[in-house]
This record gives sequence, structure tokens and C-alpha cells, in this order.
Amino acid sequence: EVQLVESGGGSVQAGGSLRLSCTASGFIFDDSDMGWYRQAPGNECELVSSISSDGSTSYADSVKGRLTISQDNAKNTVYLQMNSLKPEDTAVYYCAAPPLLQSGSCSRLRNALEAWGQGTLVTVSS
Repeated sequence: EVQLVESGGGSVQAGGSLRLSCTASGFIFDDSDMGWYRQAPGNECELVSSISSDGSTSYADSVKGRLTISQDNAKNTVYLQMNSLKPEDTAVYYCAAPPLLQSGSCSRLRNALEAWGQGTLVTVSS
């Protein structure tokens, strides 16, 4: 069974940091492109960062310079280090594979992609 389990969400003040983790099972992690999506209140899901199997990374303009994606193949885990957090970063963050779509309804993305986590809530207060 393909499974992604996220952890690390929480509540922080603006300017603070969090690190999200996503541990994968049931597929060949080393060969997989991975991504982090988020759904802010009232919005669709959007892709904020992705990492390919060769280690190349990409970021949404809104998070460049503040969020860093990385992976540990030995642990089948992908991370999202979040620094200088802003209130507009408040969202449920989802780990997914492969990150083929940039945005859309979360239910459509969940059905379209091979793997989708349960989500972890990040709340940033001003």
C-alpha cells in the first residue's frame, strides 16, 4: 500500500520556523519526484515546492528564499524547512507524489496523483 505520512505542523508567530516531514512507504522512493502542496483557508491546493529524483528543486515564487525542500533516501523521507514564516503561509500542507499538477481542487489532486498524505496544519500568527 502506497502511503505518505506528514508531521511537523504547528502554530508559530510570524518570522518563526517549522520543519515538515513526510515519510513514504509502498513505492520506490529513490526513483520518485516528491512535492509539497498547501491549501490555505478558502483556496485551492497549490504546489509550493518539489524535488525530483535527481535532487533538483523548484519553488513557488511566494516561498522562494524562505522554504527549502530536501530528502533523505535512506529514511524515505522528504522535508520542508520553513523559515521567516508569514501569516499567509497558514495552510494545511500535503505531501504528494509525483507533483505533476501546479494547482487545483485538493480532491482532484488527491485522485489524480499516485500518493497523497493526510496533511499537517501550519498556523502562523501575526
